[in-house]
Amino acid sequence: MKKTEQAIQRCVTISTVQKILGGKWKIEILYYIGRQNVHRFGELRRHIGDITESSLTKQLRELEADGFINRHDFKEVPPRVEYTLTELGKSFMSVLDVIKNWGDMNLKKNE
Repeated sequence: MKKTEQAIQRCVTISTVQKILGGKWKIEILYYIGRQNVHRFGELRRHIGDITESSLTKQLRELEADGFINRHDFKEVPPRVEYTLTELGKSFMSVLDVIKNWGDMNLKKNE
């Protein structure tokens, strides 16, 4: 059997999810919006800490384009923008809870 015939089929679903949520900060952004009720840009930046303004902006735009969050511009001065989860984003919260619980149980052992 040729090597190419032995190749394992790539899981398209996992590959797609990784492409969408593979940004360095995306899962953490979703966590703060969905579980910590953090909805404003400045609040998100303070909670995450090490993220630059441009990185946060980019990750938020990508999450919005992929349908995980909504951006609401209140058209006020000073500017006020809030982010909320879409139905797709809300449906991901149960997955995020499992990831967090797994991490709480397993990662502290490695510290």
